[in-house]
Amino acid sequence: MPDYPKVNYKEEGMREGMQIEDSQISVEDKIMLLDALSETGLKQIVVGSFVSPKWTPQMERIDEIVTKFTPKPGINYTALALNSRGVERARAYSPPLTIERDQYPRLGVHMCDVFVRRNTNRTQMQEMERWPQVIAQAQELNIKEAGIGTNASWGSNFLGDFPVDNLMTMLERQHSMWDEVGIEVRSCAMGDPMSHCTPAKVEESVYRVKERWPEINHIRLHLHNGRNMAIASAYAAMRVLGPDDTLDLDGTIGGLGGCPYCGNGRATGMAPTEDLLHMMEDMGVDTGVDMDKLIDCVWMLEDVVGRELYGHVSKAGPRPKKLEQLYDIDMPFVETLESAKHFKKGPEAYEGGIYPYQQPITSPYRDRVDAGQPAYDSSTGDWPWKQDWFPAKD
Repeated sequence: MPDYPKVNYKEEGMREGMQIEDSQISVEDKIMLLDALSETGLKQIVVGSFVSPKWTPQMERIDEIVTKFTPKPGINYTALALNSRGVERARAYSPPLTIERDQYPRLGVHMCDVFVRRNTNRTQMQEMERWPQVIAQAQELNIKEAGIGTNASWGSNFLGDFPVDNLMTMLERQHSMWDEVGIEVRSCAMGDPMSHCTPAKVEESVYRVKERWPEINHIRLHLHNGRNMAIASAYAAMRVLGPDDTLDLDGTIGGLGGCPYCGNGRATGMAPTEDLLHMMEDMGVDTGVDMDKLIDCVWMLEDVVGRELYGHVSKAGPRPKKLEQLYDIDMPFVETLESAKHFKKGPEAYEGGIYPYQQPITSPYRDRVDAGQPAYDSSTGDWPWKQDWFPAKD
């Protein structure tokens, strides 16, 4: 099995997800969701954002949420604050909130000048004008390690595709400014607000960053899922990095989320937390998350927003691995999403389904599994390789 990086996962549903939903979702429902998420084993949860209610009315009552929810020890609760006023508002609730700061002073920029104008009413040029100030502050504080980063890293709905060569050139320019003052670059962040990530591009980008600067051992990816590439792209990054690296990933339960600035609205989405963490668990990466409780949160959220969300594990269930999780081989047809919930609700979920079989379904393979044996022996074993009915034998 490959040696994967250490993964820090952040749940963004209460912020990235709720920011594009109906502003009339009640504080009580949001607190119910937040408290339920706190019971899943997630270690990092964003509770919302301290931003202007004029433009993001969904966050108008964030103060009520942070005073009424039930914090659980061991969880890092954070909130987005885009300016000094937002930071001061958040500071009034710390604890339970942690005022989130980048562990590295970072030079950052949007590759898409149009998106940053739409999103923050600033230009790419104004973003770059801050670089000397960031470096000067780092020097004043005698900081030894720093970061580089881009957003809209691989393409834009307004400007088209950005080749990885362009991305690397932008990162090179940032890196050179840290080099000039003798501060070592240890971190690289790449964001994707308009869902232009692909596994090939993310793999190439992470590989080239590591090849060019082996001392960079912290990669941060913020991947949107409007074109269903976020999970595959996260996997690609995990394959490139090694056990001495740290990879920051985030997503939202149900894949909830969206961006009013990028032209895709709620279709922008993020990687569904339950799907991404399910993949990681199957890869042997211990997430510490109770998938059953996480799926409960997704179903709760679907009730709150009044529609099905975009994840899959919450609909089909995790892959059954334990004997007690295996499906009944004699079940009737399972055709609807509601009847598919039998993985949590039991046989009553499919009760009354079509049963076309003249005889009950049986299988010698399932008999073996029920008896605690593997469905198949190894290649040197007897079952099924040496059975009389098997056409090709050693």
